[in-house]
Formats: sequence, C-alpha cells, structure tokens
Amino acid sequence: MKATEPRAVRVVLADDHDLVRSGIKALLQMVDGVEVIAEGRNGQELVQLVESLQPDVVMTDISMPVMDGITAITQIHARFPGVRMLVLSMYDTVDFVKRAVASGACGYLMKDAPPFELEQAIRSVMATGTYFSPAIAQRLLQPSEPTASDELTERQVEILKLIAQGKASKEIAYELGLSSKTVDVHRARIMERLQLGDIASLTRYAVRKGLIKP
Repeated sequence: MKATEPRAVRVVLADDHDLVRSGIKALLQMVDGVEVIAEGRNGQELVQLVESLQPDVVMTDISMPVMDGITAITQIHARFPGVRMLVLSMYDTVDFVKRAVASGACGYLMKDAPPFELEQAIRSVMATGTYFSPAIAQRLLQPSEPTASDELTERQVEILKLIAQGKASKEIAYELGLSSKTVDVHRARIMERLQLGDIASLTRYAVRKGLIKP
C-alpha cells in the first residue's frame, strides 16, 4: 500500500514590491513540500487572504501601504493564532524585531539573507514554532530604542513622514489641510525635540524608525 505524501506547507506572501515578491515566490517554489498559495501587496490584502485561505505560514514585509505588516500581524494573530507568521524585512533594528514579535510574529529574517535561509525558516517555524537568524536573535537581547510615536505627537509623525519624502511646506500644508506657517512651526518643534539640525538628519531618522523606506 502506497504511503500518502505529507501535505505541502501552504504559504501566503505579502510585499508591496512585485519584483521582490516574485523572487521570494520563485525561491520558495524550489523547496520540496512548500506551496505559495497566494500573494498580497499590502497588509489589508494579507488579512483578507488569510481569512479566506487560512494558510500554514505567512511571510510578510513590514513597511507596506494601506496597512503595514505589524498591524496585519496583530490582526491575524488575534483571529488565527495557529497561522505561523514570518517577517521578511530590510529593517534589523531591535525596535522592529521586538514589535514584530510582540504583535505575534514567530520568526524574522532579513531580505539580504542567503536563499537557503528561507527554507530553513519555514521548516523551523513548522517544526519548533519559531525562527530567528543568529543576528536577529542577538537584536532581541538588546534594549529597545524609543519609537517615533514615543518621541513625537501623531501630527508630528505625519509631518515628518512627508518632510522625509522631500515635500515642501506648501505641499504638506495642502495635503494635511494646514497653513504653511503651521507646518513650519511643527517642523521646528520636531527638530528641537529630536535635537536634529537639518532635513537630511530628519530623513535618516525617518528611515531608521521605519516611517519611510530607504
């Protein structure tokens, strides 16, 4: 009597860059016993896909439009605790790793990881429930940095994101329904609060905190 083959590990991918997502999918399709069953471009699509397909593993980026990966992970973990969630990100700061884990992620690897690590990560989360590369595991032992929301008001974070995207005061004012003068006041307060003296430093801060992509 022929033994039945083990069921494939069903994976849903989420990344807002089509090329990156296609590359990850191509690598996963080369792994025996792993099947990519759906792909999403943002956190909202990811939540909907998990709701309808209930995969074994989710592999998601953090910084995505509409809904970011952390919010999506939080919602999925609350409703489908059996789904294993792996973060695949370019951010390796301790704050990001800890936020992802606190939200329900059981694994975290970098986008510059060697291809074999994708297979290793999926096998590990299915077998043991977790996967953290040595470099990421080390990050988890470090103290957390304050987040942008710890240091700035919600409005200031909103304005900082737009400044870091290269938008002028008039453009920001128009987008947020404020006066240019109000935007300039907010910018001065942001610089004062963060003790940063120029736009380049503000942009580097926004990238480090994951407010914009590098």
